[in-house]
Amino acid sequence: MAKNTKGYLALVLHAHLPFVRHPEYEDFLEEDWLYEAITETYLPLLDVYEGLVRDNIDFRITMSITPPLANMLADELLQNRYLKHIRELIELAEKEVERTRWMPEFHETAKMYLEKFERCRYLFEDVYRKNLITGFRRFQDLGKLEIITCGATHGFMPLMDLYPNAVRAQIQVARRDYERHFGRSPRGIWNGECGYYPGLETFLGEAGIRFFFVDSHGILHADKRPRYGVFAPLFCPNRVAAFGRDIESSKSVWSSEEGYPGDFNYREFYRDIGFDLDFEYIKPYIHESGLRINTGIKYYRITGRTMYKEPYNRQKALEMAAEHAGNFMFNREKQVEHLSGVMDGKTPIVVSPYDAELFGHWWYEGPDFLNFLLRKVSTESDCIELITPSEYLERHPDQQTATPSLSSWGNKGYAEVWLNSTNDWIYRHLHKAAERMNELANAHRNAEGVIRRALNQAARELLLAQSSDWAFIMKTNTMVEYAVKRTKDHINRFTDLYYAVKSGTVDETVVSALERKDSIFPDIDFRVYCD
Repeated sequence: MAKNTKGYLALVLHAHLPFVRHPEYEDFLEEDWLYEAITETYLPLLDVYEGLVRDNIDFRITMSITPPLANMLADELLQNRYLKHIRELIELAEKEVERTRWMPEFHETAKMYLEKFERCRYLFEDVYRKNLITGFRRFQDLGKLEIITCGATHGFMPLMDLYPNAVRAQIQVARRDYERHFGRSPRGIWNGECGYYPGLETFLGEAGIRFFFVDSHGILHADKRPRYGVFAPLFCPNRVAAFGRDIESSKSVWSSEEGYPGDFNYREFYRDIGFDLDFEYIKPYIHESGLRINTGIKYYRITGRTMYKEPYNRQKALEMAAEHAGNFMFNREKQVEHLSGVMDGKTPIVVSPYDAELFGHWWYEGPDFLNFLLRKVSTESDCIELITPSEYLERHPDQQTATPSLSSWGNKGYAEVWLNSTNDWIYRHLHKAAERMNELANAHRNAEGVIRRALNQAARELLLAQSSDWAFIMKTNTMVEYAVKRTKDHINRFTDLYYAVKSGTVDETVVSALERKDSIFPDIDFRVYCD
């Protein structure tokens, strides 16, 4: 602990995307979710970390890299498709630099995009050899980044507790997959949607998980009154630690209404040349069907609550990011100064978790904000210290024992986002499939050959169907048709495999086709579902 440290700051970035991989199509719209996130979030974050290490800035940050995201980042098909994507963006940016040559209000921004896309191509292909997992793993091995896992497919655990083996499988499959990518066992986990129910810690402990996160009310409504609120973790009865989200620090970053991202000088997300420019000009760079989509090139700033938007000024936006980083640090310093005076000698920890994709994708200047913040805290503050949950537990092994309450970080704080009139129909199918997977696993423990492959594929299909993303999309009414189709496809594939195994009619060509299509978790072992 630094000489005058009065408290700790744990920044937690939850990096997740649903598993979207469609080798059967040349150009699949939803695969762009990954390509956008690589260009706008993951590569910029890695670039920030590279700069900090180069400048000998001692920093700590925690990131979940969920199993679906890790599998996509390590997938050769998607790697090559991203490379094609970024090269097309470079070509478009080159045209934009030429098109805006006599438009001084846009020309510098066009050059900014060209430089950024070329940097992304260089980092992706030349530095990380197309696999960003190697980049994140490097900073983990340097002790700067703590990478944690998540349920295998981001399943929402509180709605799976009727089937303990399904919960166990989500966690055990995630643990094994993490070891495959990162060369060690995970110490922590981000439960999908920050969802927790009493008893979940039993399965986490079985997997060697030392800590997880809950929203504020998960701690505040624990079965014993938390002595220090969310500013110290609680140990569950099996000594798995629960860290609670700090509302104040979280809101200042994630809220577009009250937080920093809404500043009028920051880039406007909703004005993109994919929609603004002439169709024939932009056609080669949108979807092959002609559907207009975001390209990532946006020339305007938020400006205000108006349809008229002013041109984006990169330098002014960076100045605001630096100012906001300073303000964030100042507020955390005042926060821990107060807390340290009322916590009976206990050193407070402020846990600030966010969706990683906020930084760069939704809030373009987010990586710059993090860069300024990490540098400022490391070099200017003698009051707060950056820390990871693992380091905190090593320094402070004695904590209050209590069980958090059922909770999530979704709207209203419980399960309503994932269980409502838009998506409640999925659960009878998910529950039945979980029951059947348990039945198959127990009946065929010693299966070999194509039967074993069919059982492993059935496990993959069930896990993919359980992804909380599909219920979330149905609720938010965005890509509903796709979410419904994915849910039904995986349930139907599982059901077909179930009856084929039961009847002894497994077709090797069918299994092979599904293995190519739904290729997540290449090392999965269906026996994780056994009693």
